[in-house]
Amino acid sequence: PPRYRRERALALRSSSSALYNNLTVLCPPARPARAFGAVHGTTLSLLGPEGPPRQLPARGGSALSTPLLTQAAWCELPARVLLVLTSQRGVQMYEADGSTLVFWHALDVPEHPAAHSVFARGISAAGERFICVGTSSGAVLVFDIPPKGTNVTLSEVLEQHRDPITDIAAEQGQAPEGAGDLVTADDSGTLCLWSTGEEFTLLGKIPGSGCTCSSVTLWNGIVAAGYGNGQIRLWEAGTGQLRAQVSAHARWIYALDLAPLTGKLLSGAEDSFVHVWRLSRDPDTDDVEIQHCHAECVTDTQVCGARFCDPSGDTFAVTGYDLSEILCYGPA
Repeated sequence: PPRYRRERALALRSSSSALYNNLTVLCPPARPARAFGAVHGTTLSLLGPEGPPRQLPARGGSALSTPLLTQAAWCELPARVLLVLTSQRGVQMYEADGSTLVFWHALDVPEHPAAHSVFARGISAAGERFICVGTSSGAVLVFDIPPKGTNVTLSEVLEQHRDPITDIAAEQGQAPEGAGDLVTADDSGTLCLWSTGEEFTLLGKIPGSGCTCSSVTLWNGIVAAGYGNGQIRLWEAGTGQLRAQVSAHARWIYALDLAPLTGKLLSGAEDSFVHVWRLSRDPDTDDVEIQHCHAECVTDTQVCGARFCDPSGDTFAVTGYDLSEILCYGPA
């Protein structure tokens, strides 16, 4: 099994907020140049291959308050790459380097705010030209992205969830016939499986069992979901059938990521551990298997972001609450 060791640390201007999936990594397919982003409060810290670190602020604030950011992610579509930020006020999309604001979508904030807050969270590219963003009302906004320019449109709103969206993931391998290529997750642990296209079709719903699903990935028709009780569950994206369940962490899982070329799965949690697993499908029986490959303890750190830095999963990076750096790991 693969082994990893800590290689370097990239300094952040400030520590990472305790948010789910609070690390985004841009990996161009054939080049090692990578960029990293982590949210702290009202700003996103960007570390690029060249130049000093940059800060992107949340938009839509007033003289009295700046909204808190909830997540940031690079969305890689065939025609272009956008950097998407979500906050308590809306969705902002930038060119990949963060230099130019392409689009801003304000959330509907009620005049008399109820007991629950309004925010967007959960970001994923989908299909050939869409970016999906979740909201605290449970709605998923589907934006149609032009190959260039700023003419982004809200093409549809998916309304199947009753609880705030936590994470969204698109298929990263070859989806079997009839399996969904997009999965959305919410605070109650409910998962919805979708088929993307000109219009998105709901294929199935996996009801929650009262435990938050904080992070979700999709590979070769297998949904890997991480939960607040430290479990990872593997579901069949075609049928919604449970195929495997692992007590992966002692505490709340904050991040999952998947290496599309190898089926490696990365999980990070409040228990200060990062684990690498390998997912596979037996070609003869179609059984889904999960194998533990590596454990890494980030001492005294509540891990809040973990991402592979290459499509094979040979390198990964980690952020933690109150940790003012991004830790990078490579082959041992």
